[in-house]
Amino acid sequence: MRGTIGALREPMKTALRSLALSTLLLTAVGALGCGDAEEPSSEVSDQVEGLAEGTPSALATLSLVNDPSVTAEWLKQNKIDKRAATNIIARRDGGDAVIRTGDDALFVSVADLDTVSQVGVATLKKLRDLAKARGYLEAQEKKELRVVFSPQPADKSHSAAIAQALGAATRTIDIAMYSYSDAKIGSALDAAVKRGVKVRFLFDTASEDKKLTGSALTSSKSGKLEAMGVDVRWVNKILHHKLVLIDGPREDAAFAKGAYLITGSGNWSNGAATVYDENTLFLKAYPELNLRFQREFDHLWKHSRDLASNPSIVSDTTIVPVQDDAIVEDPGMHVWFTSDNFTVSGDTFSGGRKNSVANVLVAAISQAEDRIHIMSGHLRSRPVSEALMARKAEMPDLDIKVYLDGQEYISESGDSEQKAKLQTCLAAANTDTARASCVDKGFLFGKAVGEAGIDVRYKYYAYRWNASYAAQMHNKTLVIDDALFTGSYNLSDNAEHATFENMLKLEGPEFADLVEEYDAKFEELWVTGEGKLGAFRAQVDTSTSFPIVFPALSLSWVEVRDLKSLIAAECPAVNSEPFRTSPTSHQTCIK
Repeated sequence: MRGTIGALREPMKTALRSLALSTLLLTAVGALGCGDAEEPSSEVSDQVEGLAEGTPSALATLSLVNDPSVTAEWLKQNKIDKRAATNIIARRDGGDAVIRTGDDALFVSVADLDTVSQVGVATLKKLRDLAKARGYLEAQEKKELRVVFSPQPADKSHSAAIAQALGAATRTIDIAMYSYSDAKIGSALDAAVKRGVKVRFLFDTASEDKKLTGSALTSSKSGKLEAMGVDVRWVNKILHHKLVLIDGPREDAAFAKGAYLITGSGNWSNGAATVYDENTLFLKAYPELNLRFQREFDHLWKHSRDLASNPSIVSDTTIVPVQDDAIVEDPGMHVWFTSDNFTVSGDTFSGGRKNSVANVLVAAISQAEDRIHIMSGHLRSRPVSEALMARKAEMPDLDIKVYLDGQEYISESGDSEQKAKLQTCLAAANTDTARASCVDKGFLFGKAVGEAGIDVRYKYYAYRWNASYAAQMHNKTLVIDDALFTGSYNLSDNAEHATFENMLKLEGPEFADLVEEYDAKFEELWVTGEGKLGAFRAQVDTSTSFPIVFPALSLSWVEVRDLKSLIAAECPAVNSEPFRTSPTSHQTCIK
């Protein structure tokens, strides 16, 4: 059913998917039954004003019935039919009749709610009105949800939008950032501190800046932040997050209702804004995500180390814990953090072998029935790669496409070499830990996944990859059926076990348009440079000079191999020592 629905790609798909899900859920909770006093409607949006799937009123109604504080007795006291109230809460809380346990079945759509016995048009109208009267609708109307894709002109980039959002901060700003260099964001932070906003900055670069002393420290990126009055700290592992919480629930969980969360793949740099393929999500008034990200930030901050370049800043490590009962779960969203894979003692994090994010992705891939579209800078995760190959073997017609950065291309000889290294490592390994280290690290899976029958393409823009000129495919995004997975997490063992990352999942009526927006971007990037390969090959073949750093082309493994072979044949110097050791100075070949 999902495969058929996913192929529709039209406005009605959300309603159809919701109805299909409702049918499955109704079967699973057969005790709720049919034969209601109120006849369930299969087209609720046509009969109840304002309850079209994904609208603020619909989402407010779902928030009401999914709120753990809402009980059957509370619904009855607020004029909801006692049978409908009992059945709604019984379905939501599952067989153990306890909310926040593994058998909960939160409502994902109005059509889903409409399947509950004794719930029909009249009850839905009452729930809609109750949600409005109790402030759930007002909370929904405050929400903001949008994505900024890079590259963009600087004034339309994610960095410009972040600077604007920082300019509206009134209480607190909490930042966890791998790379930062944007001047406008710096000015916005400076202005925020001057108007009394408390700013904390977990900065990966600070782990290097802290080694400096004197004027070198004060003039470093971290030192300049502290000179503004920004409290800068660092952690002992790579901090790969790209996130900021503005006016978040640092001191009070109630602030989560209106907080502004910005996260994604893009660092705060000119390259991320104007050169690389990136995505940055702007989410305002999503309490669950705000609380979960606040808890992640607080966990890292509590066990961080102080830069201490500005003696006037007294680093505040006081944490107001985010309690589980403050988090009202939204069935359309979740987030996972690789910090779950680490143990911590004092200010020292140590990695383990858990796969908190990879396991989630593997489970989603193994159940996919419609599409798996991946755009990722890397494909170096063995669990994810093997799951893709296994699913393709199980469902040969499944639409699986993987778009990688050019640095993921590996030659035939390079692939043979990495396979030989793996076998040598395994032969020498005498413990499970050693064997796990062998199979998990340093393997490029793009070629193998392509050989398994999966359509793999590379964003190819240079004969020899170098960060100084790389127009990277830097997204970390998967669209699996109707769900979006996106965040800072690269598809690699390093991301899982050596760095702090996040991966969000968004699905359901509220996020259906966003999922399709991401998939449309995938389809756009999938055909990068379409039709231009032939002309470029002709230029290499016939011209006296040609670029070896060039506008990006989306190419298969075979196309990359053949183009590289042609360039090497027409320009033997491309593999000479000067070209190898100084690629930035050798971006053109002269025959």
